[in-house]
Amino acid sequence: MKFRAKIRKGGADEYTKIIEAPSRFAVYEQVQKEGGFVVELTEGDGRLRLPSWLYYSIGTGIKRTEIIRLAKNLSAMLGAGLALSRALSVIERQSSNKHLKTVVTDISESIKKGTSFHAALGKYPKVFPALFVAMVRAGEESGSLSDSLTIIGVQMERSEELIRKVKGAMIYPSIVISAVLIVAVLMLIFVVPTLTKTFTQLGVQVPLATRVIVAISNFMAENVMVVFLGLVSLIIGGIAFVRSKEGSAIVLSTSLYIPIIGELVRETFAARASRTISSLLASGVPVLDALAITKEVVHAGAFAKVVSEAEERVKKGEPLSSAFVEHSKLYPILMGDMLSVGEETGKVAEMLRQVAEFYEADVAERTKDLSTIIEPILMLVIGSFVGIFAVSMIAPIYSLSSAF
Repeated sequence: MKFRAKIRKGGADEYTKIIEAPSRFAVYEQVQKEGGFVVELTEGDGRLRLPSWLYYSIGTGIKRTEIIRLAKNLSAMLGAGLALSRALSVIERQSSNKHLKTVVTDISESIKKGTSFHAALGKYPKVFPALFVAMVRAGEESGSLSDSLTIIGVQMERSEELIRKVKGAMIYPSIVISAVLIVAVLMLIFVVPTLTKTFTQLGVQVPLATRVIVAISNFMAENVMVVFLGLVSLIIGGIAFVRSKEGSAIVLSTSLYIPIIGELVRETFAARASRTISSLLASGVPVLDALAITKEVVHAGAFAKVVSEAEERVKKGEPLSSAFVEHSKLYPILMGDMLSVGEETGKVAEMLRQVAEFYEADVAERTKDLSTIIEPILMLVIGSFVGIFAVSMIAPIYSLSSAF
């Protein structure tokens, strides 16, 4: 944590200093050792901060694929016998991303000053996730840093591929729904008012459904700017809500009850948790540390709680599999059973790796068929709306033609 401290030494004038320390007490202790005392202390460095959801929307300027490439390249160079500082220098020169260059240069400088590699990485938690730092630490302590970097590169690549496939499956329905909404808004603003004038001039008696559509159309046509700002606010608010802790928990809980989607979500999180624990245990990370890191990687409400519960049970001497077996509605039954077998045979990491590979393959297969499954459902929903709109607007014309 960073603190902004106003310090006075002896009879000298006061000056302000930014101090990085784990707590306020550590700041007071550090200043006293330097022969001064703290006049005023505030948390943070006094700089303007963006809202957290906006910060994550903007990002760090470094893509996840670049971190994966960095891990793989470092592993290859260390495996070939290059020193870590020289390998980092090569990475810095090769990178075309100025943000990554800055980060790698700072890490390299920290290592030259005697800081461990994992501690230097830990200064950038938004660039290098806790899993990356923990794997590097395990590699440093065991003397197998190259192997640890290979494992983390594969783990992150599989995780990224899984996320990309799920997102890719949702692109088609998102585009279709967006296009339909845009067309609907344009028709309500420009087409319906023309038909409404015709009905008014001819004195046609319109049914309730038509009157509702006409009322919506009149409001939108007379308040175009309000409607536009409302839609923009709705989109921004929706994004902020989904990114918030409470909002993401609600969306996740709701998705579990949606046919097909619910099973896809369960298998995705099972694959992520299994591969993370497997990678950490294979690198020599203690099981409790592995579970603590996995909890951060999984992140999502109910799924993270199960990992947290497993951590507490392991502390009490219970099997790692017990929490996953009891929560089969979140984590599939296979994961708990494979964990039990792994504990009996002493091959937990190997069993979890197989679970991860199975669910990653299954999710990949399901996402291929997702568009095919969603397409007829979309057609039915869109057809229903179009049918209601068409009947509502054609019915008055039909009644008018029947009168003659």
